[in-house]
Amino acid sequence: MKYFRAHVLVGVNETSKQAGVSDFISALKAMLKAASLEDEINILETGPLGFFGKGICMTVYPDNVNYENVAITDINELVNEHFLKGRPVARLLLDSGSGFSPKYNYENRIVLRNSGIIDPENIDEYLGTGGYEAWEKALKMKPLEIVDEVKKSGLRGRGGAGFPTGLKMSFTAPIECEQKYVVVNADEGEPGTFKDRLIMEGDPHQLLEGIMICAKAVGATKAFIYVRGEYKLSIQRLNKAIEQCKNYGLLGKNIFESGFDLDIEIKVGAGAYVCGEETALIESLEGNRGNPRWKPPFPGVKGLWGCPTVVNNVETLTNLPYIIKHGAEGFQKFGTADCSGTKVYTILGDVAYPGLCEADMGTTLRTIINDYAGGMKKGFKFKAALVGGAAGVFIGERLLDIKMDLNSLSQYSAVLGSGAILVMNENTSIVDMLWSIIRFFRHESCGKCAPCRNGSEMLYDLINKIKKSQGTIEDLDNLLLIAETMQQTSFCALGQSPIMPIRSALDNFRDEFLAIIKK
Repeated sequence: MKYFRAHVLVGVNETSKQAGVSDFISALKAMLKAASLEDEINILETGPLGFFGKGICMTVYPDNVNYENVAITDINELVNEHFLKGRPVARLLLDSGSGFSPKYNYENRIVLRNSGIIDPENIDEYLGTGGYEAWEKALKMKPLEIVDEVKKSGLRGRGGAGFPTGLKMSFTAPIECEQKYVVVNADEGEPGTFKDRLIMEGDPHQLLEGIMICAKAVGATKAFIYVRGEYKLSIQRLNKAIEQCKNYGLLGKNIFESGFDLDIEIKVGAGAYVCGEETALIESLEGNRGNPRWKPPFPGVKGLWGCPTVVNNVETLTNLPYIIKHGAEGFQKFGTADCSGTKVYTILGDVAYPGLCEADMGTTLRTIINDYAGGMKKGFKFKAALVGGAAGVFIGERLLDIKMDLNSLSQYSAVLGSGAILVMNENTSIVDMLWSIIRFFRHESCGKCAPCRNGSEMLYDLINKIKKSQGTIEDLDNLLLIAETMQQTSFCALGQSPIMPIRSALDNFRDEFLAIIKK
């Protein structure tokens, strides 16, 4: 075994690929070889390092030095100063001038435990971290034993609704039929939401292991991962991971002589937001237009091609290996008594360090913004955070200490939603933000039901009037009235969602709307 004095982890994801990370890695390796350092410095390609929007980023171990926005023109200085003389290049440091180091906290991670540490395209590195040990254990368990363990863990869906995962499995597991399916919702169509993409880019094997465990629990022999077409690197890495699993005998017929068969296939979506709704996703998988179905029957009983189908999102399933390996009690050590586990967030907007983080359920919004994202950008003050994506809520400064878990947020009519946290400074117009959200819902309505089809148009007309200072106080009341009507009468969650951002914007920032109306 070769030992290196330093390991350089280079984040390879969609952002860094656009910045030319492949050419950078080739040039860095060539420079290290020219300096006779190729046997001392190990270059490792990995997934997202936690911070993003910073071009090509890398972390040097054991120095724990983070670099951002590095380029080929910086390689000579990096090699001569850091790798030869041991002096980090100050101007390229992530925390240059601030003294802040983002709290990545790997020891307390579940979903992101390997992200930014291992090569996501190398199954041996995943196996080296204990990967697929939970799958080995699950193959020896009875299906209902797996379901019961997930139930006891308290895991709830991480896609927005928060439905108990074990309970969802229990609807499908006892049904006796020839074919059952597991469907993975990786169709993130909501603005500012891409944590599932980063999970897949950073650790595709953990998702596959979660799918395998879910399939064994409910008796499904076929699984589909429905990924939006723009996620090219996720698709590439998932396909490679599936092929590796087949070569290692982790997928296929009679897996490890257990008598269980499983095949996993990628389905590339065409980018409709409504396909994030489980029945619309199923319609799309079947080759139809992505319109939602009437429920009941629910997919767990009658889903894909009329067969019992369990639909879960990426983050939810990626928790299953930890639960099976460490037991329900091990999982319950994270989070709160009534909302166990962790939550993955993408922190965006006017923060010092936009990034990907994983924190215990119940961690306050203030802690997430300050400890994981370095607080506000220099010179700006906090005004609001849009929590949960476009279908989320606006939270003002008085609620900064709100606990980020499903139960605590529900007390304030708020949601965890998609895991996106968009932070805004004091100069941000909430009216403009709400206009952008309503425009999005209007554009993405499938038009199947009249309340959503017509209501989203009416909302857009009203917010346009208000934005142009042509509105009235009655228009504010009508925004709420129409959104509430849509919530009660729309066919699916898309039409039921605008009420959340509209109500929270008017409740917390009504003076801003009134000021524009008076103008």
